[in-house]
Amino acid sequence: MHFPRFARGRKALQSFSNPISWQPTGKLQQTLAADVRLSGTGLHSGAATTVRLLPSMAGEGRCFILARGRSRIPATIENTVNTPLCTTLCREGATVRTVEHLLSALEACEVDNCRIVIEGGEEVPFLDGSAKGWVEAIGHVGTCLAFDYNGNTKEKMAPVLIDTSYVCKGDSFIIAFPSSKIHITCGIDFPKVPAIGCQWCSYSMDAYAMEISSSRTFCIYEEIQQMRSFGLIKGGSIENALVCSSTSGWLNPPLRFRNEPCRHKLLDLIGDLSLFARNGHQGLPISHLIAYKAGHSLHADFLRRLANISMD
Repeated sequence: MHFPRFARGRKALQSFSNPISWQPTGKLQQTLAADVRLSGTGLHSGAATTVRLLPSMAGEGRCFILARGRSRIPATIENTVNTPLCTTLCREGATVRTVEHLLSALEACEVDNCRIVIEGGEEVPFLDGSAKGWVEAIGHVGTCLAFDYNGNTKEKMAPVLIDTSYVCKGDSFIIAFPSSKIHITCGIDFPKVPAIGCQWCSYSMDAYAMEISSSRTFCIYEEIQQMRSFGLIKGGSIENALVCSSTSGWLNPPLRFRNEPCRHKLLDLIGDLSLFARNGHQGLPISHLIAYKAGHSLHADFLRRLANISMD
């Protein structure tokens, strides 16, 4: 696989005057057919929280609601703030973090409009470290057409990439090419951790439920103490994360897939790119996306470039 030469330097950004065109998908906006309720522990806070997913009106999009203060935080790129090891949304002093797995499932399952109520804290439950629990719960209740306050449906639009665009930082990058459908290719490289090494995976969204959603997060054993000293991963355990040692390999096998770490990075990417959605429209750009050694902050940088183009 050959990639274009990027501008050199610590951080280079490429954008075009009009890389996105919003176009009809031929579908109508959907919401949940019934309430969903799941509880668990937050990865970083260690707090026990409950999330209720509630049906919502067409055009409302996906919005987090913190039960403590009734604060509302729309799941859009404008509310994203850079934090280590997770995706965090913040609006008017209210914060919700570790939203990426839930948003990944909602985007893939085409739950376009949804109120996400968090009780007991400000972090989404981490469940088993994948999006499997969310996908199964959504599948159990199903989806249905969403209607606005006048009883009307709304057509679902999608952002279609019409020109190549990329962001890069060092040797990490995300590049997107125009394509007739969504296809995502993801690569990671951990040369100091032989059990992980260099991995690649490539999927269309049709494969999400079977090939992507159950891929769990992972961490390097030798880095755990440092992360905890920074107040992170208080709720992390071998029950919700794969742990790999640079010398001993995987400490809690078996893996669900040979390249499960790479697939999980792709799961995260889908969740973060869903933040391009608004007003019940699709978030993932229709394009062939290639991400290499990319993390949450680079995902957000990529969306901020695309977000310069208004839907109006």
